Amino acid sequence: MWFAGPARLVPEAGRPSAQRLGFHLEPGLRVGLFGGSFNPAHEGHAHVAETALRRLELDKVIWLVSPQNPLKSTHETRPLAERLAGARQWARGAGMVVSDAETRLGSQYTIDTLRVLRARFPGVKFVWIMGADSLATFHRWRGWTQIMREVPVAVISRPWIALKARTSPAARRFAFARRPASEASILADATAPAWVYLTGPLNYASSTALRKRQTKG
Repeated sequence: MWFAGPARLVPEAGRPSAQRLGFHLEPGLRVGLFGGSFNPAHEGHAHVAETALRRLELDKVIWLVSPQNPLKSTHETRPLAERLAGARQWARGAGMVVSDAETRLGSQYTIDTLRVLRARFPGVKFVWIMGADSLATFHRWRGWTQIMREVPVAVISRPWIALKARTSPAARRFAFARRPASEASILADATAPAWVYLTGPLNYASSTALRKRQTKG
């Protein structure tokens, strides 16, 4: 079976900086959480966030710029301030928020972030947002089965990865919880585990390709 180990609760979440996340959410809001390194952010990320905002009928999408992806080496990751600035360039519109909440919370893993935010903002209807490329490797995330049971999940199609994503360990493990795309607008109201896979026009931008071009330049 697929198991990446249990997730721990973040002990640092009570420190003073964790009390100031840079945003406030009222009960009843429908909020998408879009996490990633954004190393660098690009139009493909904007496409995922905007698709989720529209198709899921969300009030906000919060771009959670991670301090460091545990699955990537530190020398590959640009400084946090640079990645935050890049995300702000692409997170356009009143419904988009860019945050370093995970750094403030001392959170390294998504499951920790979700638990803290749900406790901090009771009554907010959270949805985790990811591209299909992330679903393909989701079974490598710490506490991935717990994430699926914590909040509904929306997966947005990405180029060249559809078959691998749809047949991934996570997709197969939670096949029983997949909802049709026609129910995307009510996903935020669903009880986890529940997830949708949304297809549509594809955006071919990628962080890897951008980094390679910038290195050559």
